[in-house]
Amino acid sequence: MTLNLVKLCVGVDAVESLQASMDFDLADKKSRGVEAICFHTTRMVPKRVDELLDGGSLYWVIKGNVQVRQPIVEIRPFTDGTGISRCKIVMVPRLILTEWQPRRAFQGWRYLTTSDAPADVTSRKSGIFSLPPDLRRELADLGLL
Repeated sequence: MTLNLVKLCVGVDAVESLQASMDFDLADKKSRGVEAICFHTTRMVPKRVDELLDGGSLYWVIKGNVQVRQPIVEIRPFTDGTGISRCKIVMVPRLILTEWQPRRAFQGWRYLTTSDAPADVTSRKSGIFSLPPDLRRELADLGLL
């Protein structure tokens, strides 16, 4: 059974900003000769790894709404230099737009079943994403998206 994660995307105010940040990070890693992978480091290691790796994604909450997802490729537990166990969630370096789903703030990450996850944006709905991010956010706040 496929399982997903949902996580707050702190410090990012638009999908375009997240994509630009990922692109910059990957280019920087390539230029330094470091493994060019897209990952997010967490303190806790998910217990349900097999379900996450069975087609799961990390859904990002941006400004109070799930807006995009990234397919999860690998879970890499490790111990940092101070002896604290951590986890790298390795993902595909592209964002998949989803329908907006409101989320209250929370700490860490949460599991998200496929049935509770927002649907991907289809081509017939993609016109919404040609609107400026601020306008999309305002329309979402008004409950129109």
